[in-house]
Amino acid sequence: MKRSREQQEEGVSVKPRHRCLHALRHAKNDSQTLAALLLITRLCPASQLDPATMRQVFEAVGLALPARLLVTALRDAGGAGLPPQELLSLGAALLAALSTDPNMAARPQLLATVPLLLSLLADAPGSQQQNRAESLDEAVVADCFQVLTTVLGLLRGPERLLAQGAVPALCRATGQNRCHQRALSLLGCLLSRTREEAWRRHPAELLSLLLGLCSEFCRASDPTRLQMCTQLVRFLPPPEAAQQSAELREAVGRVWAALRPTLQAKLTPKQIGPVLVLSACLLDLYGWESVGPARFCCLLVNRACVEVRMGLEEPPGNDPSPELQNTLTGCYRIMEAAMEQACTAGDTAPPHRSALSALSLQQSRQVLEVLQEAFSAVIFYLQQVEPDRFSDPFVLATFRALCAWLAEETSCLKEEVTALLPFLIGYARCHLQEGAAEPSLSDWTARLSVSEGGGAWTGTGALRYLLPALCHLSAEDTPRKVLLSVDAPALLVDFLIRTWTDLRGQSQTALPRDPSMETACSALLNVTVTEPDSVRKDPCFRTLEAHLSEALPVLMNKPRLLVLAANYCTLGLMIGRLKAPTGGPVDSGQRRFFSVTLRFLRGALRPGSGSGPVQVSADWEESWDEAAELWRLSLQALGGCVRAQPWLSGLIRDEGWLRHTVGVLTQSGAAPERHSQEALEEALCAVAERCPDCRREVREAMRSGGALGRMKRLKAAVGLKD
Repeated sequence: MKRSREQQEEGVSVKPRHRCLHALRHAKNDSQTLAALLLITRLCPASQLDPATMRQVFEAVGLALPARLLVTALRDAGGAGLPPQELLSLGAALLAALSTDPNMAARPQLLATVPLLLSLLADAPGSQQQNRAESLDEAVVADCFQVLTTVLGLLRGPERLLAQGAVPALCRATGQNRCHQRALSLLGCLLSRTREEAWRRHPAELLSLLLGLCSEFCRASDPTRLQMCTQLVRFLPPPEAAQQSAELREAVGRVWAALRPTLQAKLTPKQIGPVLVLSACLLDLYGWESVGPARFCCLLVNRACVEVRMGLEEPPGNDPSPELQNTLTGCYRIMEAAMEQACTAGDTAPPHRSALSALSLQQSRQVLEVLQEAFSAVIFYLQQVEPDRFSDPFVLATFRALCAWLAEETSCLKEEVTALLPFLIGYARCHLQEGAAEPSLSDWTARLSVSEGGGAWTGTGALRYLLPALCHLSAEDTPRKVLLSVDAPALLVDFLIRTWTDLRGQSQTALPRDPSMETACSALLNVTVTEPDSVRKDPCFRTLEAHLSEALPVLMNKPRLLVLAANYCTLGLMIGRLKAPTGGPVDSGQRRFFSVTLRFLRGALRPGSGSGPVQVSADWEESWDEAAELWRLSLQALGGCVRAQPWLSGLIRDEGWLRHTVGVLTQSGAAPERHSQEALEEALCAVAERCPDCRREVREAMRSGGALGRMKRLKAAVGLKD
């Protein structure tokens, strides 16, 4: 039976391969091994070797030989039988060939060669090994980068490269013509995965490289500059690192100057995308300070808004391409930055006054108008999103942008926003209940070119973005009714419990402050104040009470979490005032909550010196600006609780709140400021009205004078004449 032409050709190639492998396996010394390897590379190029053959080569020579070849070449040692350049070429070619198999690439022996390869690429002309560096041919350079690129793609590959000095080595390699572009490309990919840690370890090397790239960008012609936008983004530092360099601030100003004519020119959608993404990243570093004149700032915002409208106002089913999604994400950041400035145009000027902060009233209105049009397109897009796309990273970016708008501006597009609330709550609930995000979403947020200013993505992230908007919307009647219809309070309670559990798991001694928990409390407080019937009927508020009773004793001993503790006190007391009197025994959890609350509230004030007014205690002083209003609300709610639950009067005496408060007021020459005095008087009046023993105690104390004796309502409540 005749063989086909393909079979005949395969037989021709297979036989030499087998002979080469046989010679390789039976080599008695390095010279014979090198001869067999050279024969294989000539008869069977690496690109034509299948994984099985590659494995046989590895089993015959191991990965120690390629490393030994590189070391011998670097030392320029004789006796190998081949010149250094041949040894470099053969060693690098072997490693590159073996690295094409992922299983081979992950072997410790291959990973151990990374420092050798980096050293080979990093030695610039002018060093002690100038001759060797200059003698690297294109093939050796390509093979070195092939191995390093493969390592970068491995699990924990970026961390390995970072730990083995890849950043400074590649920074030096960019100074060599043969390595420049490949080194920039590989370093850019590495920085996209390890930006914060890389800048923390090697700020000087990266800053020097970045300053050079900025200068190159400014000198480039328009077509080249457009191509460099994407590259420059990868090398920008985290915002916190950028603040430490005045030199970089000046360089960014020059980059903005180079970008102005580009943004003013007529560009295609593919051309303008990288320009807008770079603009967004520069805004993340220094805000509007060095962008340029107000007219140009308005142009930048307008172009971003136009791209958003054009990209999102497509018929349902026409999803943006990955390139367009990246562009729109950059546009969102520009819009957010513009909104922050436009909404505070009348506020006190910041230390570094920008052109956008100096907008005229007319310009501010124009900016807000184009922003409103763009966010109308955002709402339109989100209306089309089905639940099976909730894990889509671009949907998250769009959701986040709208949340930023709603956090600042809720008076515009009110009907559209109210109609979208079921989607927003459903989206946040889906991510919260799923816990940690899917790998694709987590990876995307980590690599996002526009800084999000946060750590690793978790399932609570979506709701955290939405919370400031919920705080505003829950205070308005129509949106609040919609929020109640989709069980938004239950979502907020779930968030508080999950976040508290996570906080407790981090540390037993120094729990970090989480402002999102305080914002969630504010939204729940709005519902508690305005929707008493819902609070009485909704079981999620019973769950919330149990959580407050469990968490508040822990918060009492965490000074940095005093504002959260004040929120928990206020929320629990506001719920407590709505309860109907009970004739049976008091729940132990409820008693524990009120006991801790009374101890917490009495610690806010201390007697004034001499004839001075009541003072804020040392423990509360640092947080008083944020906690004062919550403390006053708590005292007013405490009065309501006393009237609704008579048993509290005895607890107020037992816990020492009454004795302490009366003592502070009688020992001080004047009451605190008016609002605090009114809150104290409200609570004291309620206690005096409901408890005869308390009334007698207050009456006796009032005869001693001090600030207590000047409270007219309280005098009437205890039966004293004014």
